[in-house]
Amino acid sequence: MKWLISICLACFSMIALAQAPISTGFFSNNALDGYDTVAYFTEGQAVKGNPQWSTNYKGAEWHFSKVEHLQMFLKAPEKYAPQYGGYCAWGVSTKNDFAPSDATQWAIVDGKLYLNYNEKVKSRWDQMPLQHIEQADRNWPALIAQ
Repeated sequence: MKWLISICLACFSMIALAQAPISTGFFSNNALDGYDTVAYFTEGQAVKGNPQWSTNYKGAEWHFSKVEHLQMFLKAPEKYAPQYGGYCAWGVSTKNDFAPSDATQWAIVDGKLYLNYNEKVKSRWDQMPLQHIEQADRNWPALIAQ
């Protein structure tokens, strides 16, 4: 009986350690905490999405503030989805690890969206964004493959 409990615990531990390809909240399946990923590009700000205009992409639910944004995303999701699955870009870069992000702490660099954990981390990111992107791009493939 003990061996069965040990096997079950090991399986649950492995499941808990596996990271989803898209960062979502603990109590929801919403990417970007329900913010509209297209609005960062079209409106230059974080805009809360509406579940009325939503889609599922890479196992997460994405909300949009306008039907036009939903249509734009459906045509080119990789263009609008945040880098590193929406996990904290600074964390992927400097810690080579997953960390949640705050959808209001964002940057667009060379046409790509990056999110960070909080305002303090975002200020660190802003000091050397290109170096962080270079390091995170190296870290991400092995990190997401775990």
